[in-house]
Amino acid sequence: MPLNTVIFDIDGLLIDSEPLWQEAAAEVFQTYGTKMTVQQYNSCVGLRTKEFVHLWFTYFNIPFTESERAEKKIVELVLQKIEQKGKILPGVAHIFEFFANKNFKIGLATSSPPSLIELVVSMTGIGPFLQATASAEELPYGKPHPQVYLNCATQMNSSPLECICFEDSFNGMIAAKAARMKCVVIPHAYNSKEEKWGAADLKLSSLQNFGELHFNILNQ
Repeated sequence: MPLNTVIFDIDGLLIDSEPLWQEAAAEVFQTYGTKMTVQQYNSCVGLRTKEFVHLWFTYFNIPFTESERAEKKIVELVLQKIEQKGKILPGVAHIFEFFANKNFKIGLATSSPPSLIELVVSMTGIGPFLQATASAEELPYGKPHPQVYLNCATQMNSSPLECICFEDSFNGMIAAKAARMKCVVIPHAYNSKEEKWGAADLKLSSLQNFGELHFNILNQ
């Protein structure tokens, strides 16, 4: 089935927000007398904030009566940090123009809340390109469950088999593949050589590097 739809993740793919999520999580967990390492944070990239908080509250034995407040505080801090110092990643303008020129339907599918979608769309200027946005925040399951990708495709009246997804996290890649979509993964430098990325249809170092040859390979 020919491809006609592209869906992008947001955090760590369009904007360099993963270090800011890590900063926010570390600051909030520090208020509970715990120190979260970068390695611990990186093991959970792609999860929703509520799942992240639940996991580490269990690990650090923090009362769950505090979980909702911690989740809310992390999101508030992240939005502040992105607005203050978030950097748009290389190739964002290129990749949206590439698919717009092919008359592709374009959407966003993220584990992050709608408030972050709105902020990043405003910062990147990609609003005119978008036909749909989907957040997994209120879904029964987040990534690596495929539902957020399936919801985004449904909004655009697209079959999953007509979709390419762009991801940076392992959980996101698994979600895209579980949805039966093609997946281009752009991992972070610290784990880009790991064998787990072999599950993707294509691995690149930057959105900027995606071109006609890559598109033709995916569209076979």
